Amino acid sequence: MKITTYIIIGLMWITLPAQNADKAEALLKEVSTKIKTYKNISIDFKYALNNQSENISQETRGSVVLEGEKYVLNILGATRIFDGKTLYTISPDDEEVTISSNNSDDEGTITPNKMLSFYTDGYSYAMDIVQNISGRKIQYVKLTPIDSNSDISYILLGIDANTKHIYNLIEIGKNGTRTTLTVNSLKTNEALPKNLFSFDKEKYKGYFINKID
Repeated sequence: MKITTYIIIGLMWITLPAQNADKAEALLKEVSTKIKTYKNISIDFKYALNNQSENISQETRGSVVLEGEKYVLNILGATRIFDGKTLYTISPDDEEVTISSNNSDDEGTITPNKMLSFYTDGYSYAMDIVQNISGRKIQYVKLTPIDSNSDISYILLGIDANTKHIYNLIEIGKNGTRTTLTVNSLKTNEALPKNLFSFDKEKYKGYFINKID
């Protein structure tokens, strides 16, 4: 009888983590499916970076408009326009425009057009805590990189249980760096300017153009 009990308990310990992972994956698929129904998404967000060991603390706000692979990102006084093929980084302070065919500096970088879908590949999933934030039920999912060489220890993705929209993203680096992106507002299917994702060089006469192959 005791042996049977031990076997049942052992099977429960094996089954529960699997069920947890399945629930987390199902929730993420639900979020991804809903996001794909939108023609475009406009987000205002807060970005915070903290590393106590290096005495680094930074907080800023930004905005991004997404439409398929295209995006316009405004943060730290600079604008990044990606038209689906070319990335234009505009820095008014330096009066410089950097033009690149690459959409990221690193394969592991979560670029704006992947911000709402990066989690669909390369991670194992587990349901985490639930928090009540300003009356909203936020369910967290813990994402752990499958690649053991990743600089990321894990990511906590906060999902609004009601809207199935992403509320925030907390990334914990192996070097102790904690970065948090919190969505302040999210709008969908807006009427966007026709040339929003196009770079107009006439607006930046006198700027230094830096082309990177």
